Amino acid sequence: MSSDAHEADTPTEGARPDPVSRLDDPDYPALTMSQAAQLLGVQAAFLRSLDTSGVLEPHRSAGGHRRYSRHQLGLAARMRGLLDDGHSLASAETIVGLQDELASARADAERLRTTADQLRSDVDRLRTSGPGLRASGPDPLGQ
Repeated sequence: MSSDAHEADTPTEGARPDPVSRLDDPDYPALTMSQAAQLLGVQAAFLRSLDTSGVLEPHRSAGGHRRYSRHQLGLAARMRGLLDDGHSLASAETIVGLQDELASARADAERLRTTADQLRSDVDRLRTSGPGLRASGPDPLGQ
């Protein structure tokens, strides 16, 4: 990024960042309990029960009121779906945790595949570059 482009994104000294931009952050606690409940189509008691059980820990306003982020709403919606399917709260929490672990493991595996492909490409390029650029010794890939 050029320094000019970076400066355009950086507020000048004394200027405040755009407060609306915080709404783009999925972890920003923008919604009250009643707004969150309405968006999810649930009773506020459902959200309170997730808080009480420790499944969901909403942010608190200065006055102590629960505030929810988009990320937290997504978690609450996933829990609601599993509970509606007949799972207990404990099993729904375990399922969501395992789903998240699986998604993370798949992302890690994809990153590793990409790195391995890049390394293979680099090795192939070095092999075809000529004998003067290759280090002596056994082939690290055994080929």
